[in-house]
Amino acid sequence: MESVEYKCPNCMADLKFNPASQKLECEFCLSAFTVEEIKKLCESTENSIPQEAVQMQEDFANHTHLYRCKSCGAEIMADDQQTATFCYYCHNPVILAGKMGGEFKPDKVIGFKLTRDNAIWNFKKWISKRWFVPKDFKSEQQLEKLTGLYVPFWVADCDINIDYHATGKKIRSWVSGDYRITETQEYDVVRRGSLTTRGIPADGETKIDDLLMESIEPYDYRELHDFSMSYLSGFYADKYDVDKASVFPRIRVRATQACASLVKDSVNGYSSVTPMVENYDIRRTNWSYMLLPVWFMSYKYKDKVYEFAINGQTGKLAGTPPLSKGRLWLACLGLGAAVAAACALIGGALF
Repeated sequence: MESVEYKCPNCMADLKFNPASQKLECEFCLSAFTVEEIKKLCESTENSIPQEAVQMQEDFANHTHLYRCKSCGAEIMADDQQTATFCYYCHNPVILAGKMGGEFKPDKVIGFKLTRDNAIWNFKKWISKRWFVPKDFKSEQQLEKLTGLYVPFWVADCDINIDYHATGKKIRSWVSGDYRITETQEYDVVRRGSLTTRGIPADGETKIDDLLMESIEPYDYRELHDFSMSYLSGFYADKYDVDKASVFPRIRVRATQACASLVKDSVNGYSSVTPMVENYDIRRTNWSYMLLPVWFMSYKYKDKVYEFAINGQTGKLAGTPPLSKGRLWLACLGLGAAVAAACALIGGALF
């Protein structure tokens, strides 16, 4: 008898039947489905890859070089016209490791809109307000390490079933004669249905801090294009090392938070609302693998690496600058000396 294996509609991991719950369950993202639900969800699944897509994967594999850093393990992609010489994470040399596999070809890409000069100007403006950073942090040598980098992102559209039940209270109070009367009315507040959250991103690179990437959002998806090798010309790209199953927990949190916010915004006009049931169940997730533009720079100071990122489309910047305690102490000493001198002058004037 031929066995049938079903994939999780959310993270594409294998589903296993649980006799206790009588459901197909995913060990990775913890989703659960009845057999009937899975059969219905899988009816529209495509079992073949169009020949055009196969050809595009082959072109990507033939014209993309992979470089590997022996120091930190980072894997850097570049087109066959460009050579990677250093690792933008740890600044050590990288070596050519071979060609890329076609399965790493992105679906979509947003090209760089911010030039290198624009990115440097943004960074200089931002760092000019940070007085107590190490002196060489603002040097031209450090700015040379600013790298145009396409970061791999898994972007998810989630279909979510909503089951929300709460008790809403309307309270009014008035005075009648010598009495204050308070009236409390209780209502059942119910929201049931389905919502789709679109375009929730999660970066697929372990070496870049997730919060740093979230801090430079959002990207304007209206400028998405089908991936072409021409976008890599003059830039580098990361090879993803986190799969859909691994990033799905992050996606699930952001999707359910968005749904919860929409539902709660729809409940108004009550003095108080007490939720009794609040379920947001993701039934299907549609994925896109995208490369999104980032101007990236790292800086090592006293055995700690500081990362900075600029959205290559909008110019939004994020990062935590290093603190030079020496410069801070000098500033404090200078301020203390100035205060002491002022006090001495004031004291002399009084006497």
